[in-house]
Amino acid sequence: MRICEQGAPSRDRKFHSRIPLTGRMNPGKCAMEPLVQAFPEPVGDTAVSLSVSRGGAAETAERVRGLAQMVVAAGISGVLDVVGAPGRVTVAYDPLEITDMERFLAAVAAAAVGAPVGLASEATRHEIAVAYDGPDLAEVAASHGLGREALIAAHSGPDYLVEAIGFLPGFAYLAGLPVSLATPRRATPRPRVPAGAVGIGGGQTGIYPFASPGGWNLIGRTTTTLFCPARPRPALLRVGDRLRFVPADLPPTDTARDPAPAPNGRRPAITVIDPGLFTTVQDLGRPGHRASGVPHSGAADAVSLRLANLVVGNAEDAAGLECTLLGPTLRFEHEAVIAVVGGVFPGLESGVAIRVAAGSVVALGHATSGCRGYLAVAGGIDVPTVLGSRSTLVAAGLGGLAGRPLAKGDGLPVGEPVRAARTNAARAALPWPPEQPGRPCELRVIPGEHAAAFGTEAWSRIYRTSSRSDRMGVRFDCDPLPLPAAAAGMPSVAVFPGTVQVPPDGRPILLLADAQTIGGYPICAHVITADLPIAAQLRPGDTVTWRPVTISEAHAALREQEAAIAAFGRVGR
Repeated sequence: MRICEQGAPSRDRKFHSRIPLTGRMNPGKCAMEPLVQAFPEPVGDTAVSLSVSRGGAAETAERVRGLAQMVVAAGISGVLDVVGAPGRVTVAYDPLEITDMERFLAAVAAAAVGAPVGLASEATRHEIAVAYDGPDLAEVAASHGLGREALIAAHSGPDYLVEAIGFLPGFAYLAGLPVSLATPRRATPRPRVPAGAVGIGGGQTGIYPFASPGGWNLIGRTTTTLFCPARPRPALLRVGDRLRFVPADLPPTDTARDPAPAPNGRRPAITVIDPGLFTTVQDLGRPGHRASGVPHSGAADAVSLRLANLVVGNAEDAAGLECTLLGPTLRFEHEAVIAVVGGVFPGLESGVAIRVAAGSVVALGHATSGCRGYLAVAGGIDVPTVLGSRSTLVAAGLGGLAGRPLAKGDGLPVGEPVRAARTNAARAALPWPPEQPGRPCELRVIPGEHAAAFGTEAWSRIYRTSSRSDRMGVRFDCDPLPLPAAAAGMPSVAVFPGTVQVPPDGRPILLLADAQTIGGYPICAHVITADLPIAAQLRPGDTVTWRPVTISEAHAALREQEAAIAAFGRVGR
């Protein structure tokens, strides 16, 4: 196997692996009939996608599930996540752990060679009790010329197939909704759909695992917990599982998820006087759970958090505060050493270890440049870990402080410092943020799966960032890009921070740390990992251009960035 580099926005040159990963003998032929053909395709600079040969929906899901299990079981060094989606398996890897891409890709392909049919563990069949009393039930029934009981019978009759997990942790993409029940999404999405709501959106049906905005038609609800971080396997449903909805009388409820973990009981060392615009607890995220629909999360600009931690003497992955545009005002109940790196806030000098006395109040103020600052405290913010991370994932209410942004009056515990802060003489060695020679900001990208369909125009444009951007993604205001002809029917695929999707309005979205794990929009490009911290610092109104690079160039840029961080860690000790 060899890896071919991608330059310009062309995908004519691909990874070339033609190894049938699984097969079975066809009794009428004297040859092995391939069940799964995996042609490794790049997904940015941190993942590779393996396509399975298509069969019926159930057979394809079984192949996806089996292939994913084979790759996981192989224990390949550098693999971070394995994500199943309709017709493909995507393998996320850490480029810094892989010194030979050819060998890595060969190992991924070899993991499944010769595997017997039925290697996938047996799919589970679930019965989900549903109270069919949703606010849109009567309207949906009337739109199809059905009575209430007829609609319930039609919806609860099928044996649904789980094709993918994504959108939200534990959210299942289900195949099997009768065509006669397909119902357009609501013209105006609800700002809050309760956890456990059962709905129909277009030709799909599903269950909201968490309270969230949503545009589906709500026909019922369940008290079944679809996602619980305390379980050995957080997501109840897996790709290939079967599900039936069972009509039932259920007590009133507004949530189907376990409550957020309580604080660890330590006396708060920091009191929030004013939370600022959007301040959350973040560390370096929670890899390894994308198959359950859990995004990586963590600091949107991980480089700044790592450097801030190094300044105050923490481990690089200690939890700190991510402050957005308007920073918080904090009272320190005990003496502390703090530092801020990333966006520039007038209340604290960037990159400097500052000792604050007990009772001191620190107000960061409005960022004068950049979007996000990272405030590190010697000892780290010591909130409980959830799935191995203290990072806040607001969409699912996980991690941080009760899974939400900070609020006035909150108390934050701080751990014990592990070593002394670095000397401020080392500030001159701070390798961040990188200098940008004027505007627009240039982001290096690897062409995406559908790059050719967008033509060369997409690569020559200047994009302006929108005020609607958040931790899920940077949105761009521009004239709409022309969508591929087949955009409406594209299957959902694994997406990652850096993926640039183009929704129906034609305006690209650059996914960031909290983005969903599965997406169904055309993919124009992937911002390389080394430039994601730059993207996280874009402010509303900033302008951006894209420059295509090869995967080798992307990996080299990441290694160079890591070397600079490592060098900074050695200075001033």
